[in-house]
Amino acid sequence: MSVLTKKEEIRLLSGNEAIARGAFEAGVKVASAYPGTPSTEILENFVRYEGVYGEWAPNEKVAVEVAIGASMGGVRALATMKHVGVNVAADPIFTASYTGVRGGLVIVTADDPELHSSQNEQDNRHYAVAAKIPMLEPSDSFEAKEFTRLAFELSEKYDTPVFLRTTTRISHAKGVVRLGEPAGPAFLPGFTPDAAKWVMLPVNAKRRHVVVEERMKALREFAETWDGNRIEWGDRSLGIVTSGVSYQYVKEAFPDASVLKIGLAWPLPERLFREFAAGVSRVVVVEELDPHLETHVKALGIPAQGKELIPIVGELDPRIVRQAITGEAIPVRAPEAVPPRPPNLCPGCPHRGLFFALKKLKVTVTGDIGCYTLATLPPLGAMDSCICMGASIGNAHGMEKALGPAGAGKVVAVIGDSTFLHSGVTGLMNVVYNRGVSTVILLDNDITAMTGAQQNPATGKTLRGEPARRTDLPALCRALGVEHVYTVNPHDMKQTESLLRREVARPEPSVIITKAPCALLPEHRRQKRPVYEVIPELCTGCKACSRLGCPAIEWVPFTPSDAAAAGKKPTQKGMARISPLLCDGCNQCPPLCKFQAILEKKS
Repeated sequence: MSVLTKKEEIRLLSGNEAIARGAFEAGVKVASAYPGTPSTEILENFVRYEGVYGEWAPNEKVAVEVAIGASMGGVRALATMKHVGVNVAADPIFTASYTGVRGGLVIVTADDPELHSSQNEQDNRHYAVAAKIPMLEPSDSFEAKEFTRLAFELSEKYDTPVFLRTTTRISHAKGVVRLGEPAGPAFLPGFTPDAAKWVMLPVNAKRRHVVVEERMKALREFAETWDGNRIEWGDRSLGIVTSGVSYQYVKEAFPDASVLKIGLAWPLPERLFREFAAGVSRVVVVEELDPHLETHVKALGIPAQGKELIPIVGELDPRIVRQAITGEAIPVRAPEAVPPRPPNLCPGCPHRGLFFALKKLKVTVTGDIGCYTLATLPPLGAMDSCICMGASIGNAHGMEKALGPAGAGKVVAVIGDSTFLHSGVTGLMNVVYNRGVSTVILLDNDITAMTGAQQNPATGKTLRGEPARRTDLPALCRALGVEHVYTVNPHDMKQTESLLRREVARPEPSVIITKAPCALLPEHRRQKRPVYEVIPELCTGCKACSRLGCPAIEWVPFTPSDAAAAGKKPTQKGMARISPLLCDGCNQCPPLCKFQAILEKKS
């Protein structure tokens, strides 16, 4: 890493890479996170630097608690997560606002407008307001790094955690960054007992609330004078208030307009708002998602336009911004035609066989967050709900309590290994404690697959890939009080279905662990496996294999003349074909063909 420590070096970095660099330059020693798009790459890049420690935590609450502990211990600490992760971590975050910090403490919330990979589109600027924590909001990679460094300085100066908010475009787009030298430690590591600050008994918390309010007053003054909140005067007939990535869209759509750029999303600079509004003829607030800036601008009595023009749903871009403000229709080039590629489980995915069996059982399936949520889509159509990380088991238990005896044997919960350890464990504990009868299916594919193959406590490796003690999932389930725990290879369709039928009917809690590696894991892909093919002479076009929804199985349509030429009945509409390039050799499809038309390819 010596090349990364030379002064004034220029790099092209994504926002996530820039935040990792900023944390390194700020002297961060401890970082913790749960992977979640679009934040995942921050920790993966941070641990590339020397002299730092980073880890995947079981969930975001633990990640923040680790970072708080490191801050108490006198070092700068970072916790990163996607926007919904802040919901999980909100409990310690709100109290950390009261305790304050010793070493600087920064929490990155990576929001996901447009829901590229999320279950909702929440705007986490509201957390800054509710928790009374300052929030910085960079507009590009350069600011992502600089604001990260600044966040740690503000954290220690004002004795507060600091939010750094990014959105998907900031997280993943590349921009020019000027590298700097890492800072020395702010404090010597060590804990200084101070119960009035660190122990939030009510008597202490009441005093700390006063401190929090005084801190916010000081931060409001900072907001008025910090040059990250700045007016860029231009044509004064139009003044645009904006922040984050929206600033880039505004500058492209209206290069001549006057702009008030907000870099500190909370607290906000009231005097600066008034000065800007007094200098322009028309004020428009441009921001993605909720009217955070707009609400506060209007609360000052400033006439402004916002969400009556600017969409509240999804991402913006320069065209949307210009069209919304001017009303002029801007033509959009039609997208290039590409072959349709619906979302689907990967070829060889071990979850496919399980969901195929669940579909046959006609049970209600409460699902969870993971790539297996794709089983909701046709042709599998085998998942009925998905709320948030870890919710599936509680959902199944609640549904069973609601349905009573009529629901016996009709509801199952599915949850991934990482998600189970994230927050599903307590749901299973609740089933046992409250005399539930849920069948819980734990999808163990040896990795956190959805976010790009990150390690978790059940994989036996750390963030750096070092060996670690592996959480024994069957033993954990038994320790929670589940007497019936079974492990099955989901590629064995017959055994999986048989086990499901037996356990779903059981009037007691049970756990089925379907254990097979993710098909995308490099160690799995390096293994030599068979490839299957359809014997044309034997295929009757019944489509039984197509119901798996495997991308490797294609449907070749027949015209009557095609059928005749192939020696088929005139009524046969086509036949199946297996792509040798996509076939993973999972062996799920051969048992489905009662005509034995799917065989292992010999050559």
